[in-house]
Amino acid sequence: MRIVKQVSLVVLGILLTVIILQNTAPVRVQFLWISGQMATILLLFLTAVGGFAMGVIVTLLIKGKKHPPAKNQDRHQ
Repeated sequence: MRIVKQVSLVVLGILLTVIILQNTAPVRVQFLWISGQMATILLLFLTAVGGFAMGVIVTLLIKGKKHPPAKNQDRHQ
């Protein structure tokens, strides 16, 4: 199963790289009240980094919710 995950990660990384490198034209970007132009390659890269960061944060939050089983407290009562 570990090999499948690693191969999937490599394939997705290659696909993302190909998509980013093929889209270099400038595009108009608007975020809230800020607008401007940037290369599509930069926009796609920033979006990918943001998605990765959110995935890491969600994973850490989910792992943080797992508490070890409570010890038997009946002996102390």
